[in-house]
Amino acid sequence: MAQIDYYFTVLSPFTYLAGDRLEKIAAKHSATIAYKPVDIMKLFSEMGGTPPAQRHDSRKEYRLQDLKHLQKASGLPLNLHPAHWPTDQKPASAMIVAAAKAGQDAGALTQAVLRAVWAEDKDIADEATLDGIAGAAGIDLQAVKPHLADGAAAFEPMTAEGMAAGAFGSPFYIVGGERFWGQDRLDHLDAHLAEAS
Repeated sequence: MAQIDYYFTVLSPFTYLAGDRLEKIAAKHSATIAYKPVDIMKLFSEMGGTPPAQRHDSRKEYRLQDLKHLQKASGLPLNLHPAHWPTDQKPASAMIVAAAKAGQDAGALTQAVLRAVWAEDKDIADEATLDGIAGAAGIDLQAVKPHLADGAAAFEPMTAEGMAAGAFGSPFYIVGGERFWGQDRLDHLDAHLAEAS
């Protein structure tokens, strides 16, 4: 059974616009997904990327245009200028890792957190708000809470692991050394898993 190492930031609109396509592809090929939220600013600084705010105006304009096109194609609601972005990514990242450790649906939680940022104007750094997001996504908070410290401690090592594996953006999917960057490469991931099986 193939494992998809899924490196991402909960602050990425491109990750949000992937929707649940990764989960559908994994189910189609009986693959597992390891959810690995990372510090995107560290990836940018150490892997040759430029944070959005520091990019040339033409790149900023293109990013917004690209997001509009991707939003139309996805059918997902999108606020290009969310009220709480950027915000502290660590609490939500820790909860996603903790949910996976607790046997909860980390995929549903990841999508709920991304939707909260990019469609619902919620502050995912606020503990009560994050608990509400998780509860609405069907996450058993009592099962997750004991794993939150481990989830928080995993953030930096997971970021280092991602960089060592060659991840330099979000979303980033790795299967057996094959790397796929961006939600617009999910078709390539799908084809790769089909060939591998």
